[in-house]
Amino acid sequence: MTKSNHFASHLAAIFAVAMIVLFVPSSTKAEMTESYTIEHPDEKMQSVDVLTTLLLEDRDLMLQAKTMAENEYTHNYIAARLLSSDPSAVPDHIKSYPTKAVTATGYTAGEESTGKNPGDDLYGITFSGVEVVRDTYSTIAADPDIFPIGSILFIPGYGYGVVADTGSAIKGNIIDLYYDTVDEVFNEWGKQQVKVYVIKEGEGTFTEEELLALNEPK
Repeated sequence: MTKSNHFASHLAAIFAVAMIVLFVPSSTKAEMTESYTIEHPDEKMQSVDVLTTLLLEDRDLMLQAKTMAENEYTHNYIAARLLSSDPSAVPDHIKSYPTKAVTATGYTAGEESTGKNPGDDLYGITFSGVEVVRDTYSTIAADPDIFPIGSILFIPGYGYGVVADTGSAIKGNIIDLYYDTVDEVFNEWGKQQVKVYVIKEGEGTFTEEELLALNEPK
């Protein structure tokens, strides 16, 4: 075979292969492409979804733990700073305010103090309409003729109290300090004669918005 004939046979073979490729049905090509571009990314996305779910669950658990720790810190902080009966616990900047001698007792939102139980109408709701709270500024009860609703007092050993409630037995120079539980009433306060500092005289009204603003972290 001559060189020219040998070259011609090779060229014919290459041409034949090219024609086969060109005439492969387009549907077959599409199926081959689909099996790669659709199936494989789906598997990857499933893995990503599982990983994302696990990360979100871990984040939620961390946030819950953080919130619990912050709440415990806040409670302990208030207890350490405000629940001392030592007169020296009065901050220097408070001592310049006018004072008044009162008898201070403690109460809860429960039946032993209010005759109401959880689930009853107006359970935990004060005369002013705000919900009872033990916080940096706590809700307290007083005679509005002595301390109008909205008055802010500093009670040594208890902390700041906002007059938001009244009571049939709370007349004259008597105030009632809110606590979350009966045990706290007896263990942390009981009944005391105390000199309170009048930080602000109320105007007869007090709202939930005002209470929230007072207790907002500064």
